[in-house]
Amino acid sequence: MFPKKKSNGAILIVDDNPTNLEVLSDTLTADGFQVAVAIDGETALEQLKYYQAELIILDIMMPGIDGFETCKRLQSNPLTCDIPVIFATALSDVSNKLTGLSLGAVDYITKPFQCEEVLARIQIQLKLRKLDKVLKEQNVLLKQEILQRQAAENLLKKLNQELEKRVYNRTIELSKTLQQLEQTQVQLVHNEKMSSLGRLVAGIAHEINNPINFIYANLHYAMEHSQNLFTLLELCQKNLTSLPSEIQHYFQEVDFEYLQEDLPKILSSMEVGSERISQIVLSLRNFSRLDEAHKKSVNIHEGIESTLLILQERLNGRADRQKIQVIRAYGELPLVECYASHLNQVFMNLLINAIDALDEQNSPPLLINKLEPPTIWIRTEISHQNWVKISISDNGSGIPTDIQSKIFDPFFTTKPVGKGTGLGLSISYQIIVEKHHGQLSCYSEIGKRTEFVINIPC
Repeated sequence: MFPKKKSNGAILIVDDNPTNLEVLSDTLTADGFQVAVAIDGETALEQLKYYQAELIILDIMMPGIDGFETCKRLQSNPLTCDIPVIFATALSDVSNKLTGLSLGAVDYITKPFQCEEVLARIQIQLKLRKLDKVLKEQNVLLKQEILQRQAAENLLKKLNQELEKRVYNRTIELSKTLQQLEQTQVQLVHNEKMSSLGRLVAGIAHEINNPINFIYANLHYAMEHSQNLFTLLELCQKNLTSLPSEIQHYFQEVDFEYLQEDLPKILSSMEVGSERISQIVLSLRNFSRLDEAHKKSVNIHEGIESTLLILQERLNGRADRQKIQVIRAYGELPLVECYASHLNQVFMNLLINAIDALDEQNSPPLLINKLEPPTIWIRTEISHQNWVKISISDNGSGIPTDIQSKIFDPFFTTKPVGKGTGLGLSISYQIIVEKHHGQLSCYSEIGKRTEFVINIPC
């Protein structure tokens, strides 16, 4: 048995002329093609339902439906629209050639047939068809690859979005944790600072209070006894006609009249000094209020005055600057329920900042307000809805606009290293806003005044 020859392709020939069918069929079969024939268009369309032709040679002039109509139907059918159609036409029939090409035919062959030309044109079209199939398959694969890549890109985009969201959420969590850590650190520093300051102030007040009370209590008796002694000496001078020369000489040596006049003044000034020390001790105790761990109704003005008294040395003039004036404008305030020692700490921080600003401004060469003496204004009043408003302002050099939003941040300071921790205003903000549910604001303008305003509910 001979081996079956491999087919070069399946071709359908449609022509109503038996001679044409025979010539083309023999030529194509001899060249290894599988050939099927049909004598009209309708037969060809029916035959294509079960015969898979790779190319169709279609005559134009046929009974029934002609080649043009057959070509239209082939093109309109999804199963046959991709099969290349070669029209068979007369050599001089140019119009038919153009019409056939416009209807979707890929080529034409002329009658009478030239076998070599027919084979060449068929082979070219079959090669083009194979290339077209390959291209379509590659396009399908390319589309699939594009879809896969789009899916991968969408997945990657989604993963990136999820990662960005996780990073964003994690960053927020870390920021909150860091903020809480800073607040905890500030609170610990503040608590330790207040505790240490309270113990120190209370200890000093206690140590000073006992001896000053002893001195103050006995000054009255010292003044009374000295006056009795002077009276006794006066009686001796008056009632004794002559005194021994030694006594007379001593009277002159000590200048008895001057002594009699000056000693009461000395004792009186000692009494005033003792009273002053007693006031300072009371101010120290009022400032620390170490025994008051809970809210208590207090006089705000007493807290301010005790703080000013503690800072008196810094308010006094020095060789390099004038004395700082303190102008008070106290309103009629009720007793305010608050943490007194903490509130006094706020007064201390704000007043120290004002003094530092005035010291910096009035130190050469930063003399900005030469005509206006360094001044601190303290005003208190009842504001809207029964809130207490306390304003502390100074005529220092002001706070630059670009850092005003940062002054309440923990550890932020504009002072040189070693002169500020950056905790004073942060602690003050926590005390007013978080501990007393109030407000602490700053208003400043370069070259003019800086004002800190405290608002706390009564």
